[in-house]
Amino acid sequence: MSANLNETLICGHPLEEYEAMIEKFHGNRAPGLIIGGFMVDLAQKNLPKGELFDVICESMKCLPDAVQVLTPCSIGNGWLKILKIGRFACTFFDKHTGDGVRVYLDTDKMKNYPEIYNWFFKVTPKHEQDGEALMRQIRSAGAAILSVEKVKVDPEISKKEKGSKIAVCPVCNEGYPAKHGEKCRICSGEINYLMKSS
Repeated sequence: MSANLNETLICGHPLEEYEAMIEKFHGNRAPGLIIGGFMVDLAQKNLPKGELFDVICESMKCLPDAVQVLTPCSIGNGWLKILKIGRFACTFFDKHTGDGVRVYLDTDKMKNYPEIYNWFFKVTPKHEQDGEALMRQIRSAGAAILSVEKVKVDPEISKKEKGSKIAVCPVCNEGYPAKHGEKCRICSGEINYLMKSS
């Protein structure tokens, strides 16, 4: 447990400052983002100083935002990848060697923190949770609910997809990757997320 929460640092930022940063980026101070900050901090403490690392998040929820707020890794620059595994874990690794560390929310360690455990496993319905007690417990637990392990990442995972030629769709007249076929994925019916507006 942290001796003094005012002295708690997340990647060099006082905890309150980090919470303000994530609220601005994410829209609120979500419990998963506070935990994610401790995860990124723990990963960086277990990596060589001054080197750039790529990151893989195993969850789409909250964790990628903590990575994007605290590191230069983002979805847009390709240094952050999200694998839809659903585990609350992230791996920081050297894209050339694959050497890195994986930090994860440890289910055994969470048992010592009932508010966190009940929130994570959805034991208590959200409307019945004591949000302030949960946040106090997360801040107090810090990295005590996490584990870290050395890993080696398959170098194939970090290869960036090369840009392909761009074609103009004969139906919508918009540019799209030519490798997708004769029409864009919307006009070919492969992907359809838009509905006609009335």
